[in-house]
Amino acid sequence: MALDLFLNTFAGNPLDRASDRRADPDWLARQLASQDSLGVALWNGRPLVEDGPDGLQLSYLPAKLIGELAGGTERLLFLGLSKERAVFAVDLEGQADPTAQTLEGLGRFEDLRPLAMTLPAADAAIIATAKAMFEWRRRHRRCAVCGEPSHPADGGWKRVCEACEAEHFPRTDPVVIMLPHHGDRCMLGRQEVWPPGMFSALAGFLEPGEAIEEACAREVSEEAGLRAVKVRYHSSQPWPYPSSLMIGLLAEVEDDEGQPDQTELSEVRWFTKAEARDLLAGKIEGLFAPPPSAIAHQLIKAWAEEA
Repeated sequence: MALDLFLNTFAGNPLDRASDRRADPDWLARQLASQDSLGVALWNGRPLVEDGPDGLQLSYLPAKLIGELAGGTERLLFLGLSKERAVFAVDLEGQADPTAQTLEGLGRFEDLRPLAMTLPAADAAIIATAKAMFEWRRRHRRCAVCGEPSHPADGGWKRVCEACEAEHFPRTDPVVIMLPHHGDRCMLGRQEVWPPGMFSALAGFLEPGEAIEEACAREVSEEAGLRAVKVRYHSSQPWPYPSSLMIGLLAEVEDDEGQPDQTELSEVRWFTKAEARDLLAGKIEGLFAPPPSAIAHQLIKAWAEEA
């Protein structure tokens, strides 16, 4: 469905999720066996890609092969419908590269992070959904209520405890990511563990009982000692590392002072709009911003290009 909004990398999944069909195992089995259905594969979190006419693209395999590779429902996911064609995903694990065995000649597995801006936007969104779901599965193989094993249901979108019958659904961790600004300057910070010279927006997890705006104000205060006076929403980004939703905000702050907390941030700097544009363009020696695939890049760009 086309929406009138800004779409970050990993957003804009074009598939009809067909959530109303997930609870019908007979329908899912027919789709998996259909010659028209397709599937994608991940190996240790890395998607299978191939060279296309316009560059790298996802390698779409027959759904029947995906089912055979899955060997059951535990590593299988129904992603949705592309028009009337079902699309599945399989989660492969282990030391041996499947392209040297059963998937020989069908593509190669590559890390999704550097692929993000190379893949077609639709492919990136589809595979990010699969990666996030498989990361959730990997971390929730046992019931959070009683500790006994759980098993997949609803095409991989639910897990049910075999002992206490508790139902578990995928979780998404909301993260506020914000660009503090005052007048013609914005603040960017860096963490000690980041590559030298990298500066980015501030960010932190939303806590229980917090509104988005409250989380933004708290993080700005905790990390940089600034007081937010106005918060504007920009856009959001599904982030499958492992399963976050980045909520992008522009935060007007009371003054242009502030200090890094030396826990989350080791350094902060203020940039004018012209300097922010130069930072994004790689024109400031020794400094750089996150790549365009990151929502932080888009927040800086949106603010720097405002009239």
